[in-house]
Amino acid sequence: MDATPAPGPRVVIVGGGFGGLQAARALAGAPVQVTVIDRENHHTFQPLLYQVATAALSPADVAWPIRHILQRQDNATVIMAAVHGVDAEARLVHTDSISVPYDFLVVATGATHSYFGHDEWAAFASGLKGVEDAIRIRRRFLTAFEQAELTEDPSARERFLTFVIVGGGPTGVEMAGAMAEVARQTLAADFRRSDPRSSRIVLLEAGPRVLPVFPESLSGYARRALERMGVEVRTGTPVTQCDANGVVLEGGQRISASTVIWAAGVVASPAAAWLGAAYDRAGRVKVEPDLSLPGRPEIFVVGDTASVLDPAGHPVPGIAPAAKQMGAYVGKRIWSRIAGDPPSPPFRYVHRGDLATIGRRSAVVKLRHLRLKGVAGWLFWSVAHIYFLIGLRNRFVVAFNWFWDYVTFQRGARLITQDRPPDG
Repeated sequence: MDATPAPGPRVVIVGGGFGGLQAARALAGAPVQVTVIDRENHHTFQPLLYQVATAALSPADVAWPIRHILQRQDNATVIMAAVHGVDAEARLVHTDSISVPYDFLVVATGATHSYFGHDEWAAFASGLKGVEDAIRIRRRFLTAFEQAELTEDPSARERFLTFVIVGGGPTGVEMAGAMAEVARQTLAADFRRSDPRSSRIVLLEAGPRVLPVFPESLSGYARRALERMGVEVRTGTPVTQCDANGVVLEGGQRISASTVIWAAGVVASPAAAWLGAAYDRAGRVKVEPDLSLPGRPEIFVVGDTASVLDPAGHPVPGIAPAAKQMGAYVGKRIWSRIAGDPPSPPFRYVHRGDLATIGRRSAVVKLRHLRLKGVAGWLFWSVAHIYFLIGLRNRFVVAFNWFWDYVTFQRGARLITQDRPPDG
């Protein structure tokens, strides 16, 4: 049945991540036409991508079709297309297939991996920002054990069973803990010619400690927990080279590894170039207090794409809660402007806490007035992540998978899939 677009101003939202979806939802019921543009057809719950990469969850457990999420929002339309430019004078968003006019534009295109000027490292060190990244890492991770089983050369086997994670933030810590569990427990009895328990898992952090946003007591606990799991944690250790044979550290030491994972930094999407806007060192667009583009009150930038300061003058972190708060604020801001209401107060970010898990039964939690670690932290982390998943089915599936993994030490998504050309 043909759908007639809702009357009213046209609001185009570029990006179906946390910020973009929250902006669209905030406009539910508003007298506007909402168009969400994303090059993927799905929204990804990025905090759990590392579990896809380590075979604990399947991609469908952490990603949902954007059309399904917005199917009951009558004023919302979804377009799957890649944006490559914005004409602010003509108020057009240019994609690889069509151009979309707007009266209000919300740019929520997120961030990608930053290799600090060494983009050539991307071929050897996979980052973790989307489902395809997670599947690629899972393939390389599990294939390494298969290659170790085949080789007769002890030095080659050692290289296959060495895994390097660059970056000691939450993603790096969670990846290192999960990989250690897979090697020491899940795969321990599956191979005959090689021993996965002999794997060397190295976590490299250029700064003085892992999880630098956490208090030193929790950061120290996380390091000790990883080391008890057999992870080699090395702080104050910048990487100066990355290639097919592993990484080279400052000072010239090489670590030979078949699998390198990059969790060391991010850079914003090219939105600043599209908009001709000023940006910070990470490529994030500098915005007004109401998240609009200077000189362009009809354009808003949210999430990892925006350079925003909190009330204390610190940069707002590039995490899901911040993007959701920005998206909700901008949606309400647009609605109030259409209604002719008085201007909204400036955006004010409320930081509710930081969480990171370190394998089974261990996590660290920092809330405003609460610090948790160990089993208590892990339970809090688990409940929080299940609560924020989209849909009852996904909450049930993820909770059951976690319970089953906890009881059996098994991981049900240990599939090695290959990109193969069609036959013939």
